[in-house]
Amino acid sequence: MEKIIQEMRRLEGLIEYHSKKYHDEDSPEISDYEYDRLFERLKTLEKEYPRFASPNSPTFRVGGHVAEKFEKVSHPVRLGSLTDVFDYEGVADFYRRVKTQFPDADFVVECKIDGLSVALEYIDGIFVRGATRGNGLVGEDVTRNLKTIRSVPLVINQKLPRLIVRGEVYMPKKIFARLNEKREEEGLAPFANPRNAAAGSLRQLDSRLCAERKLEIFVFNIQLCDTPVPPTHGECLEFLKNSGFTVSPGFTVCKTYEEIEAKIKEIGEKRQNLPFDIDGAVVKVNNLSYRERMGEVGAVPRWAVAFKYPPESVKTKVLDITVQVGRTGVLTPKALLKPAAVSGSVVSAATLHNIDYITEKDIRTGDTVIIRKAGDIIPEIVSVVREERPEGTIPFVMPATCPSCGGKVIREEGEAAARCTNSSCPAQLLRNVIHFVSRGAMDIETLGESTAERFIEEGFIKSVADIYKLDKAKIASLSGMGEKSAENIITAAEKSKSRPLSRLIFALGIRHVGEKAAKTLAKRFLTMDSFMKATREELEAVPDIGPETAEAIINFFSSANNSALISRLKENGVNMTEPVEEKGSAFEGMTVVVTGKLESLSRDEAEEIIEKNGGKAASSVSKKTSLLVCGTDAGSKLDKAKALGVKIIDESEFLKMIKGEIQ
Repeated sequence: MEKIIQEMRRLEGLIEYHSKKYHDEDSPEISDYEYDRLFERLKTLEKEYPRFASPNSPTFRVGGHVAEKFEKVSHPVRLGSLTDVFDYEGVADFYRRVKTQFPDADFVVECKIDGLSVALEYIDGIFVRGATRGNGLVGEDVTRNLKTIRSVPLVINQKLPRLIVRGEVYMPKKIFARLNEKREEEGLAPFANPRNAAAGSLRQLDSRLCAERKLEIFVFNIQLCDTPVPPTHGECLEFLKNSGFTVSPGFTVCKTYEEIEAKIKEIGEKRQNLPFDIDGAVVKVNNLSYRERMGEVGAVPRWAVAFKYPPESVKTKVLDITVQVGRTGVLTPKALLKPAAVSGSVVSAATLHNIDYITEKDIRTGDTVIIRKAGDIIPEIVSVVREERPEGTIPFVMPATCPSCGGKVIREEGEAAARCTNSSCPAQLLRNVIHFVSRGAMDIETLGESTAERFIEEGFIKSVADIYKLDKAKIASLSGMGEKSAENIITAAEKSKSRPLSRLIFALGIRHVGEKAAKTLAKRFLTMDSFMKATREELEAVPDIGPETAEAIINFFSSANNSALISRLKENGVNMTEPVEEKGSAFEGMTVVVTGKLESLSRDEAEEIIEKNGGKAASSVSKKTSLLVCGTDAGSKLDKAKALGVKIIDESEFLKMIKGEIQ
């Protein structure tokens, strides 16, 4: 076992070293493939030997914990807020006030990162807790989510007894743009700015979602330290940097007001080209003992101010309004603009999100509009200059048919997005194929995203039904493929034909129908024909299928294109039935909730067992709950079950009930 432990510690060190080389120093020493191999080896060892896994393992960066709620954390040192100033006179007043009290004072000027303020706590150099600012005195414990952030060091170079630092969690501009693009494609409202996106990401209960958002952090202050710290803020930042933190970038020590103003202007000129969003520059007294003597007024320190840059807005014209179809079928209107320079770049288009956005602002082709960059990144129309509207303009109307395929367009009640309902729409084809072949669907593992994209480009796949008509010789003729690759793809596709109906229903990508709903529907209707003919009332009578899901199913099968797709799949030999399973009765008539982490089963597996044994798997505890299956790290569900007098069992008792060993 000692060799296993040594290998795990060695892998942890190697992964952290190479991660820093790649991300912080931009000088990777190994390939991505070699790095991935190291990471996968560590994950495998941690799965086989969980008791030897380090609480600071780099595998935490990918998340995987789902919290039921965030616990409250009291900050030993208040996380205050700054006084805002909006012109240089305000900065000059602050400078004069400080100099009157401390004539030899100097200052540090740094970027004001637009993100979410947090406190990180380290004991003996190990990260143990992280919390949001909250109201400055009490925040929320988001430790697990913070561990997914690459720039949060899990272990620092200084083994101090206790250190608490303050930092700003932010979302890089590129990540923000990609996230909003993805949300637009999925018909979700885009985030207004990187700060909102960062805050929403850090407060995800599922740490995997936070990890996917690729947040970063800049540390800018020592809140508390049990050992003496350097006497000035600038030296403290250097100390933090040497300890392993990513600190405020480009901070500068200034002695005169002229130097301060010049630095603020320099940051303002560079802000558009920074990879992160800022909403100002911060001017701080450098000497920490002077800060102590200056004190605070309420929660606002007297030793710092934040200079806020004004947003830049310009006037231009709407030349046309076009509609794009995203990979999820969402129709997104876009304004084509007369090119105009704003915030450091030329803008010629702006996303209009959805018809509600256009209607609210009454944006029309030919209008003169005011534009700016949301969060200094994404062009947006702020308002219409009504007095300059030319005669004859007409309100914009979303098309009733898809611009890409001519399929029917619907807008579900309560949703802002309009969608194309044709599952074979060319604009959606790649996404549909990727979903269709995914593990939870038809599980054709040899047909990955890059291969699917290539087959679509070559014209081999024009709908998911074509997967079952692929020509082995044509595939083998492609460069980089060959006979063996072609045979593997054809064999995997052939094997997938026998998947149960539930997998096919999920693979079709019907809106609101996930894996669990697909299984429920397949068990109820047993054949594809019965499912397709189901009425709205019959669908809503199925457990956990509400009006919204029923409406989506009706809309899906009302499309002639989708009905034709089912016919083609059937002709190609794809199974259209669900096997009738023998059911146990261990949980007959019971409503069972699973909470915490089980050792031998995932939560999904446990819930599937409950349903196979006559029970209903619920997600929350109520008076109707018959039984709570409790694993480790249980939270509020356990407390609520105790309060309501719900019977509580552990995993071993759960397994014994399945076997009929206990009632």
